[in-house]
Amino acid sequence: MRILILPLILLLAACTAEVPRNARIIVAGDSVIAWNGSDQNVAAQLQRILDEPVGDVSLSLAQVDGGIGPLNIPEQIDGYAPEWVVLNGGANDLSRNCGCSDCAPVLDRLVSPDGISGAIPDLVSSLRAKGSKVAWVDYYTAPRYAGTTCEAPYDMLETRLSRMAARDAGVTLVDLDRTFRSDELSLFASDRMHPSAKGSALIAQTVAPVLTDD
Repeated sequence: MRILILPLILLLAACTAEVPRNARIIVAGDSVIAWNGSDQNVAAQLQRILDEPVGDVSLSLAQVDGGIGPLNIPEQIDGYAPEWVVLNGGANDLSRNCGCSDCAPVLDRLVSPDGISGAIPDLVSSLRAKGSKVAWVDYYTAPRYAGTTCEAPYDMLETRLSRMAARDAGVTLVDLDRTFRSDELSLFASDRMHPSAKGSALIAQTVAPVLTDD
């Protein structure tokens, strides 16, 4: 198994976009951020909007509290200290470990109810200690899951992340539910879960003002 995993990790690392040396913004996270390829994903859309280099280390299937190499979100951003880190995560941790029910243990590992401890606050604290500001991109409600029991764990995650962000002026929670409507299908890919190119552009448009707010 290890023999099979190592080449896969090396291949994924090779596919991860390089970070421009002068980039003040780096984007990390899972498929919601990475979707639509290197020319239309969130990082690419941000680069066009802001007219400046934007690093991209995001990768589909990545987890916050799991994954190896670039499939682990903390490892994606390890070694970097830009002015801003735009990132998300947690969906793959939830889907692989609890689905849509009995998610309290997974949520607790990601972020405690008070927002102080867990894998996500640990990651954010490490970035803040290096001087980076953090824009944490909270998930939208995808059409595939709207109105189902799958909404509840993500609502709980958002509540906990908002408490985390409230503790530090250098951390901003970007709530995509404020700009995404689950019934506006043009914002979503054919799987009714990931963003379309239009959806990735909307994510970038929602995040961009945070990165230019002095």
